[in-house]
Amino acid sequence: MSGRSEGDLVEALLARHGATYAEDAGITLADEPAPLWQLLVLSLLLSAPISSEIAIAAARELFEAGYRTPQRMKDAPRRARVSALGRGRYRRYDERTATQLGELADRVLEEYGGDLRRLHERDDIEQALQEFKGIGPAGAAIFCREVQATWTDLAPYVDPLAREGAERLGLPTAPDRLAGLVRRADLPRLVAGCVRAARDPKVVEDVRSG
Repeated sequence: MSGRSEGDLVEALLARHGATYAEDAGITLADEPAPLWQLLVLSLLLSAPISSEIAIAAARELFEAGYRTPQRMKDAPRRARVSALGRGRYRRYDERTATQLGELADRVLEEYGGDLRRLHERDDIEQALQEFKGIGPAGAAIFCREVQATWTDLAPYVDPLAREGAERLGLPTAPDRLAGLVRRADLPRLVAGCVRAARDPKVVEDVRSG
């Protein structure tokens, strides 16, 4: 057992494993249509049973190909979407996901006018996210974890996977207590680190060993 304080554990977690998934995918989150769309795309990609590294690489390829807005994604030929996913090594699910991305763009354009800030007006954001084909509870949780410093009324959003990681690290699992360990702006980074700790015992060992 580590005798490190909660403050020490949090400092190590943020320094070594605290990049958000959005940051890793090159998304600069803001309450604006384009980055919110990009986070939705990333959430869909991360929802598949595939490594987060591959999902993030695929997201980067899609964004570098120019599909940074729902209109650009809609206008892209399906084969071009498949090719971008393939360059990110997202090959097991590339055909299905290319179709889902087109459907995702269509729904965002039709239901939200291309502006996911309107999603923020929904009473149950998690349920609204799951209305998008390809995004289930896990994908909705990813979106909410990452967006909570931007949509601050969602904070503190700490889903069961993040709570599991916090417990393994020896940190509080109650959302308010966990959030109290960092500045509001750093809460998505802390929660992302906890998710990594839940998924990878090496992260826990690294943080707790000092």
